[in-house]
Amino acid sequence: MDLPPLRPGPSGSAEASVRPASPTDAAEIARVQVATWRTAYRTVLPAAVLDDWDDAAATAAWRAAVATPPTPAHGVLVAEESGTLVGFTAFGPAELTDGEQPSGEGPTAEIATLLVEPRWGRRGHGSRLLAALADVARVDGVARLQIWLPESDRVTAGFLASAGWARDGWVRALDTGTTTIREVRWHTLLNEGPADTDERGAQ
Repeated sequence: MDLPPLRPGPSGSAEASVRPASPTDAAEIARVQVATWRTAYRTVLPAAVLDDWDDAAATAAWRAAVATPPTPAHGVLVAEESGTLVGFTAFGPAELTDGEQPSGEGPTAEIATLLVEPRWGRRGHGSRLLAALADVARVDGVARLQIWLPESDRVTAGFLASAGWARDGWVRALDTGTTTIREVRWHTLLNEGPADTDERGAQ
């Protein structure tokens, strides 16, 4: 994963920044994940996922994702403030949804997760992560970014809309074993300004 200079904080401050994750970040990434899920996704995710959280297993999974990613196009970026890891994003090549044709815009990368610990919210960390990811994707020749969101996640949807993203019309049902979560897909083009909503692919 080739990286351009990543995003500093306001006025060039080094107190808030984004950098590539290292294997030693795995425990903190897992901590931010479960803290955010338990606060922001309590009504979305099955209770068993949150109540039976295994810190050791989650840490091992994130360490493997950072140290031995499935492909060179997979990566994890972390946001820090004053030396504390406060958020992260994980991404990789997008897979086509059933019935979907390859995008005519060019290669697409998919954000698997984008989380900022709630107590560090509204400080620009999500925006810095998203901007840094776009920089990385452009270097790798990616033309389009996408992410699947629970339809009920209005906070993240509002954040993406403010960043120039739009729903692209695709929806899916995610079976968690105890419930079904309806997800919608958002996207943006990296070289042509904000993405246009395209309902033709809806299913």
